[in-house]
Amino acid sequence: MPELTEESVNERAQHLLKLLVERYIEDGVPVPSKQLAVGFGVSSATVRNVMSLLEARGLVTSPHTSAGKVPTQRGFRFFVDTLISVQPLTIETVDQLKSQLNPDLGATSLVEHASRLLSHITHMAGLVTVPRLELNSLRHVEFLPLSGQRVLVILVINEREVQNRIIHTDREYSESELQQAANYISQEYGGRPLAYVRSALIDGMRVDKDRMDRLMQTAFDVASKAFEQDVSTDGDYVVAGETNLLDAADDTELDTLRQLFDAFSRKRDILHLLDRCLRTEGVQLFIGEESGYRVLDEYSVVSAPYSVEGEVIGVLGVVGPTRMAYQRVIPIVDATAKLLGAALAPSG
Repeated sequence: MPELTEESVNERAQHLLKLLVERYIEDGVPVPSKQLAVGFGVSSATVRNVMSLLEARGLVTSPHTSAGKVPTQRGFRFFVDTLISVQPLTIETVDQLKSQLNPDLGATSLVEHASRLLSHITHMAGLVTVPRLELNSLRHVEFLPLSGQRVLVILVINEREVQNRIIHTDREYSESELQQAANYISQEYGGRPLAYVRSALIDGMRVDKDRMDRLMQTAFDVASKAFEQDVSTDGDYVVAGETNLLDAADDTELDTLRQLFDAFSRKRDILHLLDRCLRTEGVQLFIGEESGYRVLDEYSVVSAPYSVEGEVIGVLGVVGPTRMAYQRVIPIVDATAKLLGAALAPSG
């Protein structure tokens, strides 16, 4: 079909399309010409003529069991690009976002809070990618001996976040050995990005251990296990509120919804889509088939990157039916991205 522009759809048709989309978003049922005629103050015959034009342009369609019209994915795209009136956030919503995205929380907690907030406020599935690993820095590490060949690792990241994990070592280490090893790691790698620390430890393990002194050998043995898994689970995302999508689905859509839930659990395709948003500015929408993933053909994704000190470190957004209230969802996603980035910024 030819590219649609504001000029290629006359003003009356635009107004009627806007009214139809808004009614369909609110009610979820095909909109009859008579209802649009009453809302717009014209005759039903006039509305039917305009609807025929819009249908020829691929903007609306008639479900096979109804005389009413519904917007197509192309119609939703035209609505979002040309006709939408974005609603400003209420003071209550902004206050809720600010109170939950507290800068005193660690990165992991902030990401989880943001995902739950998006889900709760929009009544859809909220997604937030974990901040990229190279932008998280190691501040301090402690190793504490436990029973058997187990060690408690305490990591302080970006001055605020504390992560604990238990590792299994090849032999038992004394408290003194572990303390010296922790001091060495903190001194050598404190302030370095976690990706660098992990890479340096892997490289260090390739060195002939006979050439290491006992302190270095202990430090590399213990620390390499502590950093075996990405501390920030880089290349991951947190999802909340998937069950909200059940409320918007009818019986015919349950199979599609199961496939989407499966995609949430596999994560690969969703991550690939979100990664595309890292290279954009502001809010980006994928409506239905625009995402390029069949599992999202009946859904829309509204996303926005979040940044710290001018550098994009992740993406957040919501997944919901194409019949979502874009005028409300867009500012929520935009504000959450800005507030999450501000909360993650290093304290002055």
